[in-house]
Amino acid sequence: MFQSSVNELDAVLMVARRGKFRTAALELGVSTTALSNAVAKLERTLGIRLFNRTTRSVSLTEAGQQFVAQVAPAVRDIHEAMEVARSQKATPSGTLRINAFPTAAREIFSWLVLPFLRAHPQVHIDIVTEGRLVDIVAGGFDLGVRSADLVPADMIALPLGVTRRNVVVGTPRYLKAHGTPLTPQDLAAHTCLRVRLPNGAIHRWPFEKDRQSVHIDVEGAITLDEASLARTAVLASVGLALAMESDVRADIEAGRLVCVLEDWTPILSPLSLYYPSRRNPTAAFKAFVDFARRQSGARSTLTPSIGPEAPVTDIRPL
Repeated sequence: MFQSSVNELDAVLMVARRGKFRTAALELGVSTTALSNAVAKLERTLGIRLFNRTTRSVSLTEAGQQFVAQVAPAVRDIHEAMEVARSQKATPSGTLRINAFPTAAREIFSWLVLPFLRAHPQVHIDIVTEGRLVDIVAGGFDLGVRSADLVPADMIALPLGVTRRNVVVGTPRYLKAHGTPLTPQDLAAHTCLRVRLPNGAIHRWPFEKDRQSVHIDVEGAITLDEASLARTAVLASVGLALAMESDVRADIEAGRLVCVLEDWTPILSPLSLYYPSRRNPTAAFKAFVDFARRQSGARSTLTPSIGPEAPVTDIRPL
């Protein structure tokens, strides 16, 4: 009976968070029908309607808003208590939910996430990538990964200490046909792959040299919001692209792409793994943070620096 009630509360909170039954059902790993039935059962138990439903949208009623605001912290405490109880086992297990920018997720996936899973096969990691800034506590996440300068002040942050930068790249064929830009202003004569930000605005390409910064509104035949599509287009010699260096490093090393304007592309803020303060971290949570600290230290030692970098120190220990 108690477990059933917790599932119903989870259903309501997920629908409230995602705004759609289908999206919430996919995230919870249940059918849309089962999710709808769980919400309806709780509504019958409470004797109130929690959601206004139409064929196109779902929104909380006023009573639903009050209910969610009051019950969400308690449900988080229940799940944390359950995870703490499970973590008493010697082997880390359970699920860790991580929210990250897409570029950040790609950067940590090979050197942090996959090696951790090989070392701790009983842990399940659920990664959600979003271009917008997310309240990881309200979103039900254990950890977040963002640029260090975007980590909320009330979070504990572990700088991952890996040098990052954007690069402007094109194929040798494109550069032979159109020439090599020497300054950001030269991009006006080039076809560029435009990038749409999560808020709908078109990204202005940022450059910096000798303390002079400039943002360029590039022009081109294609506007994209997905890095893998941009990589495909630039490799097809459609134009120049602004890409995260880690996304195209293999193409640069293989000679498929060439960097231009390198003296104008500044070092970016390093990534940080961050999380709220926890009195009783689970074994899986603690194992992941400890693993990230070790891996980050190893990479900082082995990775050659291409510019100044902030010192790698924890803001606060776990």
